[in-house]
Amino acid sequence: MRYCLSLILLFLMLVLWAGPEVCPAAGPAADGTVSSAPAAAAVEETKQDAFEEEYTEDEDDADDPFADKPVTIADPIEPFNRAMHTVNDKMYFWLLKPVARGYKVVVPEPARLSVKNFFFHLHYPTRLVSCLLQTDFAGAATETGRFFINTVWGIGGLLDPAGGGELLLKKQDTDLGQTLGVYGVGHGFYIVWPFFGPSSPRDSADILGNQALYPLSFLNIWYVSIITKSVETVNKTSLRLGDYEAVVEASIDPYIAIRNGYIQYRMKEVEERRARSLCFRKMDRDAPRPEAAQPEE
Repeated sequence: MRYCLSLILLFLMLVLWAGPEVCPAAGPAADGTVSSAPAAAAVEETKQDAFEEEYTEDEDDADDPFADKPVTIADPIEPFNRAMHTVNDKMYFWLLKPVARGYKVVVPEPARLSVKNFFFHLHYPTRLVSCLLQTDFAGAATETGRFFINTVWGIGGLLDPAGGGELLLKKQDTDLGQTLGVYGVGHGFYIVWPFFGPSSPRDSADILGNQALYPLSFLNIWYVSIITKSVETVNKTSLRLGDYEAVVEASIDPYIAIRNGYIQYRMKEVEERRARSLCFRKMDRDAPRPEAAQPEE
C-alpha cells in the first residue's frame, strides 16, 4: 500500500511540474496544422468499438504467421495517453537517463549483464505459469531446466550457463499478456500507464501477474520493492541507452510511432507463442482458410 501511495504522489508531482505541456491542447497551431490530432485514418479507427478485435492482415500473408502485417488499435483516450506519454518522456530525459548514464560509468558492462540475468531469473514463476497456460510444455520444461542450472552453476542466476555451451536452452521470454493473446483475447484499446509505458487492458494483466508471482513481492517490506524495481529499471536502461532517442528523433510524431511499434511487436510475440502451443497451434492449422479466387476461363 505504501508503495502504491508513493507512486501516486510521485506521479502527481510530475504532472504539476510538467504544467500545461502535459496536456497539449487540441486545435490548429500557428502554421495552420493540427499538432495534437492524429491522422484522418487514425481518427476513423477510434470511432470503432474500443473492445473490437483490432488485428488486420493481408490475404497474401495469411500463410505466413510471422510476416509483417498492418496492425491497428482503438485509441479512444488519446488525450490522456498523450499526457502520460509526455510525463514518461520527461521522466526519461530528466531523471532516468542521467541516472542510467552515471550508473553505466560506475558499473562495468559484465556486472550490468549479470544484474540483468539475475532479475530475469527472478521472473521464472511468471514465465513458467505462462508456458503452462499456453500449453507450451516443452517451453515450460526448458524454462525449468534453465532455472535449476542457472541457480546452481550460475551463482543464483547472475550467470547464464544454461544458454551457452552444449546446452543452448533458449529463454522463454513470455508473460501473461501474451497468454491472453494466445487464447484469442484482443488488446481492447491502447493505454499509456505512468512509469510502465505503453500497454492495453489485456497487457495490463501482466503488470498484476508479475506482482503476484514475483518472489520479492512476498517479503512484505515496501521499500524493498521500490529499491529492487529502481535498480532493475536503471540497469536495463543503461544497457539500452540511445534506443528511445533514436525512435523520437526519427519520428514526426513519437507518440504514434511508439503506439504502432508496440502493437506490432506484441502481435508478433503472440503469434510466436501460439505457434509453440500444442492446443492453439492445432486449432490454427485446422481452421478453414479463405479459398483463392479462381481465374476466369
